[in-house]
Amino acid sequence: MLDANLKSQLQGYLQNVREPVELVASLDEGAKSRELLALLEDIASVSDGKVTVSTAGDDARRPSFEIRRRGSDVGVTFAGIPLGHEFTSLVLALLQVGGHPPRVEPEVIEQIRSLDGDFRFETYFSLSCQNCPDVVQALNLMSVVNPRIRHISIDGALFQDEVEARQVMAVPTTLLNGQPFAQGRMTVEQILAQLDTGAAARAAEKIKAKDAFDVLVIGGGPAGAAAAIYAARKGIRTGLAAERFGGQVLDTMSIENFISVPHTEGPKLVSGLEQHVKDYDVDVMNLQRAARLIPAAAPGGLIEVELENGASLKSRTVILATGARWRQMGVPGEDDYRNKGVAYCPHCDGPLFKGKRVAVIGGGNSGVEAAIDLAGIVAHVTLIEYDSQLRADAVLQRKLASLPNVRIVTSALTTEVHGDGVRVTGLTYKDRNSDDVHRVDLEGVFVQIGLVPNTEWLKDSVTLSRHGEIETDHRGATSLPGVFAGGDATTTPYKQIVIAMGEGSKAALSAFDYLIRLPAADSAEAQAAA
Repeated sequence: MLDANLKSQLQGYLQNVREPVELVASLDEGAKSRELLALLEDIASVSDGKVTVSTAGDDARRPSFEIRRRGSDVGVTFAGIPLGHEFTSLVLALLQVGGHPPRVEPEVIEQIRSLDGDFRFETYFSLSCQNCPDVVQALNLMSVVNPRIRHISIDGALFQDEVEARQVMAVPTTLLNGQPFAQGRMTVEQILAQLDTGAAARAAEKIKAKDAFDVLVIGGGPAGAAAAIYAARKGIRTGLAAERFGGQVLDTMSIENFISVPHTEGPKLVSGLEQHVKDYDVDVMNLQRAARLIPAAAPGGLIEVELENGASLKSRTVILATGARWRQMGVPGEDDYRNKGVAYCPHCDGPLFKGKRVAVIGGGNSGVEAAIDLAGIVAHVTLIEYDSQLRADAVLQRKLASLPNVRIVTSALTTEVHGDGVRVTGLTYKDRNSDDVHRVDLEGVFVQIGLVPNTEWLKDSVTLSRHGEIETDHRGATSLPGVFAGGDATTTPYKQIVIAMGEGSKAALSAFDYLIRLPAADSAEAQAAA
């Protein structure tokens, strides 16, 4: 089942298992059960006797298996074969059930242990989903730390009847005690914030007690991470507040234009960014959404950033790196059927539409790439582009045109998404040349029409372009003294990871230059007044 290279890597990891682990499989006579058993036997064969396999499982989902710490009630369950993006989840579960300590802050561990109640989580994932492992790994960890938490990870593509019955149309989808809990990527901290109602208030109190920063970065994507690193390297007090560290890069499947790295994936790149930031003295405040920017009362004074939780942060300079989010069509039915057939991540949700009909909205690179990927899974793809021609690279257009189950419609405006109250049943588009209206019957709509800057909260503080982007000069300075910006939220053209990193670095260097040029006496007086 596993090749020699993976077996060798796994053997190294399993050296960290401290407690004996049993893999208890629930199998039937099918091919997938045989595949699962082969995987479990491969794991046991390289464990030096620390892991054993049993086929005495009685779970109704088959194939499935529990990773159980022998002689205890510590365990996690996988329904399916956790390879692809979930292989790391499998390895971490083996280690953590086997007594290897998780890499989580002690206060987070204590918060998990202190949860009062019985929690039974079920997470539906797909093997091609880059967002799913975060949720699977977070809930597995929680179930190992707190025996009153149980977690089952379910491959939606393998249990399609169950997915249909529970109306799961997006992954990751998590249920708690049989009821909907969350959809989309979540970290341990985000899950705890929903379970522990006092967590947000405690976080706000901690933030209120913080001293002023020299540089405060708002945003944790490539621009924000680069800005924080460059600022911290100058030896000045640096803070970073982000709603979600990693930003849009977390949702990027394949990255092939990051110079010197021929190929990587978004979550892997974000992990590297996060570790690099942690190597420096940066106060990282995750799960924090900015709500208002208040200019300094006097030149060189303290700038204030109010957060949605009611706390405020103060700093001598601020770097805005809030990035962007997926643009929506803004048509009737889109919001009603979000995660009920309307999706924005073809890699994540595509496997749930196996054998069905879908549309892709958008003819740029992301739209054409999505249509190509989906064509290998679904029955038929209709690609709808507003312009008179596709805008994707020529090589992608040629590939798309070669696929027999793809229809390309140009000069078309999507006007409505239709559904039966539960799920998508079709869409309507208008031919921009003739004004004729057409309906397409289908089960899924994947929206790929670009990005919108996350700058609504700044409209009364810094100058924005007509597209909502932060206007900056060649040094990354905004219209407010001491406030700089970089990345996809700005007017800098070409929204690319490598450009965002450069712009974030430039903003940090400009902020440092601004600080050292402040008259010492004026700066001290301004801060005292603030």
